[in-house]
Amino acid sequence: MSFVQISEMRSHTCGQLRESNIGQKVLLYGWVAHKRDFGNLIFIDLRDRYGVTQIVLNAKKNGTAHDLAAQLKLEFVIAVKGEVYIRPKGTENLEIETGNIEVHGSELKILSEAKTLPFQLNEEAEISEALSLKYRYLELRRSRLQRNLLIRHRFLSKVREFLNQRAFIEVETPILYKSTPEGARDFVVPSRLNPSRFYALPQSPQMLKQLLMVAGMDRYFQIARCFRDEDFRADRQPEFSQIDIEASFLTVNTFLQWMEEMMVQIWKELKSIHLSLPFPQLTYLQAIQRFGSDHPDLRFGLELIDLTPIFKEGEIVQIIHQLQSSGKKAFVQAIVVPQRAEEFSEKELNILQGKAASLGGKHFFWMKVQSNGEWYSSKLAVFSETEKKLLQQRLDLKSGDLVLILVDVYPQVYSILGIIRSYLGDFLNLISPQSEPYFVWIVDFPLFQYNELEQRYEPCHHLFTAPQPQFFSDLKEGKNLDQMLACAYDLVVNGVEVGGGSVRLNQLELQNAVFQVMGISLEEAKEKFGFFLEALEYGAPPHMGIALGVERLTALLADTMPIRDVIAFPKSRKGQCLMSQCPSHLEAEQLKELGISCIHQE
Repeated sequence: MSFVQISEMRSHTCGQLRESNIGQKVLLYGWVAHKRDFGNLIFIDLRDRYGVTQIVLNAKKNGTAHDLAAQLKLEFVIAVKGEVYIRPKGTENLEIETGNIEVHGSELKILSEAKTLPFQLNEEAEISEALSLKYRYLELRRSRLQRNLLIRHRFLSKVREFLNQRAFIEVETPILYKSTPEGARDFVVPSRLNPSRFYALPQSPQMLKQLLMVAGMDRYFQIARCFRDEDFRADRQPEFSQIDIEASFLTVNTFLQWMEEMMVQIWKELKSIHLSLPFPQLTYLQAIQRFGSDHPDLRFGLELIDLTPIFKEGEIVQIIHQLQSSGKKAFVQAIVVPQRAEEFSEKELNILQGKAASLGGKHFFWMKVQSNGEWYSSKLAVFSETEKKLLQQRLDLKSGDLVLILVDVYPQVYSILGIIRSYLGDFLNLISPQSEPYFVWIVDFPLFQYNELEQRYEPCHHLFTAPQPQFFSDLKEGKNLDQMLACAYDLVVNGVEVGGGSVRLNQLELQNAVFQVMGISLEEAKEKFGFFLEALEYGAPPHMGIALGVERLTALLADTMPIRDVIAFPKSRKGQCLMSQCPSHLEAEQLKELGISCIHQE
């Protein structure tokens, strides 16, 4: 077919026409979503980003347009001129906004043909991940994904609007930057002009946003692209976006209040949900000890209960002593599922036990309270009569209760039961689909955690996080590292960590003390962070910031998961773009120019 150029702008989109437009002459452009041929009448569902309009082609009234419509196949791109009519009574489609009208076509042009699709575009048709990512540009024609990208756009527009009103300015930071130890592996880029030297793609613009504070920018934000070479999960991709925010001369309370107000405004305008202020706060220890996670889902209960003081002798105590021989403290923790024991068969309880075992929890017990008050347990013999009475009092057990008990060392005893708790929330349908989002701040994190594999301390957040003021002198002296608390805060929604931030170190002496705790010599610190450390000597203001995950927040707003559903062109689980087939090999001449030789060649 010959090339057809657009010579006239459309009068309306395919989602715009209503009964108020009846009698109007219109021009529409779009894709053929469905076609129904009844001989003299051909019906076409014309689709664009905005919706669907039904087109009627009548052979008796407009034979030329009707004959051309007979040639149409799915996903042809066409232009249609016609008049808007009310649909005959009984033929309305109440599921779409244009369902009361139709356009009687008088002229039709084919703008572009389409070959047979590799999969159907209707929302119900299931397609494999490999096929959907290979033909992502086709999958993106589905209304659900287009809706997700629109939500992402509106979300970020509201973020910009909110921050602009509070004197934040948007500053872009480099993508080609310096490799620094920040936790995950870097993606690196060779420099042709500087042989044997490499850039790194930023895992986060952490030092750059702090340097903007040193530069006196006062309040900065950016929708920043970040890159991390790490293993994939449903909520991870090798490249992602975060709302990067940094501010000087603010109190922590004011900064967190602003972040809360931003979330309130976004959820109100995008979801018509009115969030309550202020958001609740849990300390790190409260979150771990009550829910087994530093990002707990608070839409349901099933809190962990400490049973350790109950056991003074017997088999449980022997297990505790055995576990503590490794030098760690051991605890007995429980979850009570009230009045739901009958929903768990032995097979399902064995699944729970297997799940605990797969996570390293070898000493996991379950116990049912039967209607006659007797206990039925996987290992009832481990409890003495005295312990049974104490358990009854501590847990206030009633008929139909299920008790899950784990004996293990800290922190595994909490993390394992935290995962079991999340599993129970899904299994028992404890979360209503209509439940409102539950926002919570997690605060008072440890400043350091001990890496047993490397036999050294490392920051719980990142190495630029300030301790709480009462620990300044201890940090300088390198003592009481296990007791230090960070000026850090994570924002958690429905069990998903959507953001994390902290007050930053703005004093060189304290920053060097962190390096020393980590085992980084002053020479190594100067080599890796010299420009940043020097900047701290030129008057660095007190400042703080946060990074909010764009994809995770958008997924919550769109009620979808995994996060690839809110990314236009995501990678596969192996970090590949199946559409463009990258990463790909470079030509030998390119490698030679870069001074690179590949050990592994296919």
